[in-house]
Amino acid sequence: MNRIQRYVLGLVAVLALAGCSSHHHTGMTGEGTGDAYWQKGQQDMASLIDRTVKDQEKAQQVKSIVNDIVAELKAGRERDRAGHRRLYELNANYAAAPEEFTKVLDDANNLRMQSATKILSLRFRMKDLMTVEEWKALSDQMLAYSNRYKHSGAGEAKTGY
Repeated sequence: MNRIQRYVLGLVAVLALAGCSSHHHTGMTGEGTGDAYWQKGQQDMASLIDRTVKDQEKAQQVKSIVNDIVAELKAGRERDRAGHRRLYELNANYAAAPEEFTKVLDDANNLRMQSATKILSLRFRMKDLMTVEEWKALSDQMLAYSNRYKHSGAGEAKTGY
């Protein structure tokens, strides 16, 4: 399972390369700016795919799957935000029972698992379109790309997928 998680996390890291929230970026505020980062991630990913997948028809299919992954990541982010808003509302309610919090957390965890499962399925569809060599080259490029956006020196050496 650890290997599968690394695949998904690597793909997520590249697609969300500039971060999920606009507040992480200096001088960038407001709801609309986050879309620019998603678009940049999609464009950068499309460029990696163009360099890696030689068959243009397959490359287009791979890019379409990447777009589906980005859409799912964005939807998941919105679901997470809604769950956090619900927790804030419960927290403000003095009479809220522990079970209400647990339900919100359980729902959020279930939604995240459904989203991760969908993304993993898309990842395998994408992989099935590519040769072993293309997949390795793309994975290596994604890893190198995502390493440029590390926020801290965790000291952990990264290896390929």
